[in-house]
Amino acid sequence: MYTVKQLADLADISVRTLHHYHDIDLLLPSEIGSNGYRYYDDEAVLRLQQILFYRELGLELQQIKTVLDSPDFDTVAALRSHREALTEKLERMRELIRTVDTTIMHLAGEIDMSKKRLFTGFSDEQQKHYQREARLQWGPDLVNESVKRWESYSDEEKEAIKQEGGQIYVDIAQHMQAGSPINSPEVQELAQRWHQHIRYFYEPTIDILAGLGHTYKTHPDFRKTFEEIHMDLPEYLADVVAHYVDELETAAIERLLAEDEANSDVS
Repeated sequence: MYTVKQLADLADISVRTLHHYHDIDLLLPSEIGSNGYRYYDDEAVLRLQQILFYRELGLELQQIKTVLDSPDFDTVAALRSHREALTEKLERMRELIRTVDTTIMHLAGEIDMSKKRLFTGFSDEQQKHYQREARLQWGPDLVNESVKRWESYSDEEKEAIKQEGGQIYVDIAQHMQAGSPINSPEVQELAQRWHQHIRYFYEPTIDILAGLGHTYKTHPDFRKTFEEIHMDLPEYLADVVAHYVDELETAAIERLLAEDEANSDVS
């Protein structure tokens, strides 16, 4: 037997939820003690599992009650049905994850994506929701600017931009193989070219540049792309970007201090 608290912890739901299920006769306690405490046996646990499965699939509580109270309800058949539905949902989630990963690379200027490709895996009903989520996560200005800029280029310009980006990474890899330190003028000049290349897609902040550098060595799709050039490139490239960003931040701070000093002299 499980107390309300024990069952709530087991199912990762609130005690109040179990009380509500009792109030609407969806999940009745197996026994109520003389002290008024509710207790649930294994059969109740299985029923709760079914309730949570159906909730995950989007059914309303009264609909779930009708299904579970049906005389011909078959728990094993229901579990098989749940498994099939959850498997389909899992594949949709995997497709959405792949789409998000690809969109990140698109926004970083690594690959080309059409508007349609941005929403692969989204149903018509979900499309507006996920578009809104993308704008909340990345910011509407960045998303809109990236799409608008890319669509403003001709096919020849798009191809030239992609070729230019690829050449930058190849050149950085060659310096890496030659043993050039990440802070060498030649390598940092390439970092500056990389920064300028990102501007074909949107105006990146220092934080975005830093995030891209980190993503280059942690995101599996980016790693795969850069490892095809050289196995050690993701880490080296991330370090190059990190140093470049540090220099940008230092220069920005020095400008602010100089402006403050100039303002102080004037006042």
